[in-house]
Amino acid sequence: MPFVQLADGELHYQLDGPADAPVLVLSNSLGTDLHMWDIQMPAFTRHFRVLRCDTRGHGKSLVTPGPYSIEQLGRDVLALLDGLGIQRAHFCGLSMGGLIGQWLGINAGARLQRLVVCNTAAKIGTPEVWDPRIETVLRDGAAAMVALRDASIARWFTADFAAANPHQAQQITDMLADTSPEGYAANCAAVRDADFRAQLASIKVPTLVIAGTEDAVTPPAGGHFIQNHVQGAEYAEFYAAHLSNVQAGAAFSDRVSAFLLAH
Repeated sequence: MPFVQLADGELHYQLDGPADAPVLVLSNSLGTDLHMWDIQMPAFTRHFRVLRCDTRGHGKSLVTPGPYSIEQLGRDVLALLDGLGIQRAHFCGLSMGGLIGQWLGINAGARLQRLVVCNTAAKIGTPEVWDPRIETVLRDGAAAMVALRDASIARWFTADFAAANPHQAQQITDMLADTSPEGYAANCAAVRDADFRAQLASIKVPTLVIAGTEDAVTPPAGGHFIQNHVQGAEYAEFYAAHLSNVQAGAAFSDRVSAFLLAH
């Protein structure tokens, strides 16, 4: 099982695809792990060396005391690239992963070839949303994660998709129940405190913004805001709730691939 050593622990990653292909980094959403991208792998590995990692506090990666910051998570990505000797890469992140992508675009654009941010916003939610969730998770631990899992189906997928694809929806939401409560709460704080609204104009790498028409967590308005503030950014929208990569499947993969392969 591959890990890269950070200063304070190990970051779990997986590398797939042709060794000589351009590298594409995929960054998971809050409460999932690198397997949230499994549906994309057949399409993406045709053209890219795909590097997925479990964000700190998730999956098999290190869980350190919180709160975390998006800068900290962005620096983990840079440390992963450095550890694997990768100078530049494409980056695609969803929700919290999209915040990490924005931070990288603002602060480490020289390391990016192209940037895709999905189902995200320059600022997601308010302390009034995040603080009670953090408090509940730290108090109730695993029981709170199970309750969050059961509530997440309606946020992550439209009702018709969840009804038609119950096994797929459960596979994804089970990741939330399996997430470390301490790691989840620490990442909630990172999302709570991130606000890139005033910095988006400094992103100079080619950028694609993806939104879901039915996404109540990060509605399309947030995607349009990013598009309007990043010069030349492209925009795509799919019939989906929060996890558009899963719900839109092949259409999502095709749009991202077309953008990354464009010259």
